[in-house]
Amino acid sequence: MNFWQYIRKPIYALAPMEDVTDTVFREIVMSISDDNHLNMLFAEFTSVDGLFHPIGKDKVSHRLKINPSEMELMKKKGVKIVAQIWGNDPEKFAYAAKHITENYDYDGIDINMGCPIRKIVHQVACSELIRFPDLAREIIQATKEATHLPVSVKTRTGIKEHQTEKWISNVLQAKPDAITLHCRTQKMLSEKPAEWEQIRIAIDVRNSLSQTTPLIGNGDIFTIDDAQMKIDEYKPDGVMIGRGIFRNAWIFNSPQKVVAKQERLQTLINHTELFRKTWENQKSHSILKKFYKIYISEFPGSAELRSKLMAAPTLDEVLSIANSELNSIEI
Repeated sequence: MNFWQYIRKPIYALAPMEDVTDTVFREIVMSISDDNHLNMLFAEFTSVDGLFHPIGKDKVSHRLKINPSEMELMKKKGVKIVAQIWGNDPEKFAYAAKHITENYDYDGIDINMGCPIRKIVHQVACSELIRFPDLAREIIQATKEATHLPVSVKTRTGIKEHQTEKWISNVLQAKPDAITLHCRTQKMLSEKPAEWEQIRIAIDVRNSLSQTTPLIGNGDIFTIDDAQMKIDEYKPDGVMIGRGIFRNAWIFNSPQKVVAKQERLQTLINHTELFRKTWENQKSHSILKKFYKIYISEFPGSAELRSKLMAAPTLDEVLSIANSELNSIEI
């Protein structure tokens, strides 16, 4: 069944982010979010070339991992999870879709047609596919034919300037099950403000074609109130939050909560312990450093504590520092 047609709306989704939205962080975010908001998760983007490369497979397949504890929490909360794939070869997209469908418990598959990073664009992939509308449609169609899961697309509004009407019309021809529109062009990267008026244009295009494809807005959402205002003003079927999670891991809560030092420290400890259980001897703990500012902030002495954590040589030391700080509060 196509969950996009019955999932609670408006949709509140956590965006796919490389080396961020792994199974560990997704579980942590779910655990601290209220049940009325976060209802969709996206995994890190996975290369269709890498999935079937003799050497590269081991470097990318971890991005598809779903811990049993994450799956249990998703079922409890009614949260859907979507794998995201990228590349430029329709046949490899079909292979990847079949592989994911048969070997993982994802609810859907998303095609990345939005990443603007230069090394990706040079491979004629992701947002660069906006230049090649026929190939983009072929990729969507090949992916759909290879799986019974719903297939969605995450994209941008154009290359150097907005081409929203023309580009979204092209994507809709392939009948994806949903579209997430990042309200920036490829050239804008994430440096200029997202232009949400493009969502309105995309919705008008969809409606003019008498389609019901859910359309999710993405770009510059940093609070749950901001998300609600954009939903009210521009009328998307939902919103996707990316960089906003770095400012506030508790963003999927309404009313927006003030997070005490104790909860911040305990969340860091939980994340670190789950990371060790999941990735010990597979990933460097240095990946966790990007999360320290998310958790350890907005209380006196947070900068000094972050410095200690950044300098910690092992996960044991990280946990020792965090637990010591937590115990000093509880005494």
